Amino acid sequence: MTMGTTTTQAYGESWYWDNRYANESGPFDWYQKYQSLAPLINLYVPRHSNQHHRILVVGCGNSAFSEGMADDGYDDVVSIDISSVVIQGMQDKYSDRPHLKYLQMDVRDMSAFQTDSFDAVVDKGTLDSLLCGSNSRQNAAEMLDEVWRVLKDKGVYILITYGAPLYRLHLLRESCSWTIKLHVIEKLACEDKSEPPIWELTNPVPLNDDGSSAEELLGNNPDVHYIYVCAKDNSLKPGLKRETSVD
Repeated sequence: MTMGTTTTQAYGESWYWDNRYANESGPFDWYQKYQSLAPLINLYVPRHSNQHHRILVVGCGNSAFSEGMADDGYDDVVSIDISSVVIQGMQDKYSDRPHLKYLQMDVRDMSAFQTDSFDAVVDKGTLDSLLCGSNSRQNAAEMLDEVWRVLKDKGVYILITYGAPLYRLHLLRESCSWTIKLHVIEKLACEDKSEPPIWELTNPVPLNDDGSSAEELLGNNPDVHYIYVCAKDNSLKPGLKRETSVD
């Protein structure tokens, strides 16, 4: 779907999303469904009967992603969205599922959450949405600061985006102290395909300092979504070089 500049500039505004969700029926998942991403989520947020993980899904909208996580064994999933309309709808829909919590909240100000309170933050398109809008750099920086704050040390921010490393690495590195790994998944991965994937989802893509290694490997404009797995590392001091994986 092609949207005009005026529409995308409103992506950071609650009124835009309230209007959209008031006129949108049925669930919609940006980029990928949980089924496609489950192997990667399971890899970085492993499910153990003796280990409790608290997970935050930002910009949840009316996606079934959080439901998919709960069905897959994650028993503490908190989902937030800036739209009070969609949150009310999701609270009503999942009123019989206490493991699924839905809260109206702006990802740029998550002061309702304590520092170091989540093991993982999942973002499917929320950072992208802010980058399309007005004051994009400031809004993105505020969001990333808050994501870093609410994550526990060694917690992971899993960012699913259309943004290639040449456009996302600098933004991530300048924001917070991350150790970053890159994965890719083909768009429309849920559809049956006879051909093997361009790259195995659970294998990190080699990533050098400027991200050019990914382009050299995958080609120009590959038909993929990029997944940055950013581990919070309190041992990295501000101003030091952030680490990227060359696995």
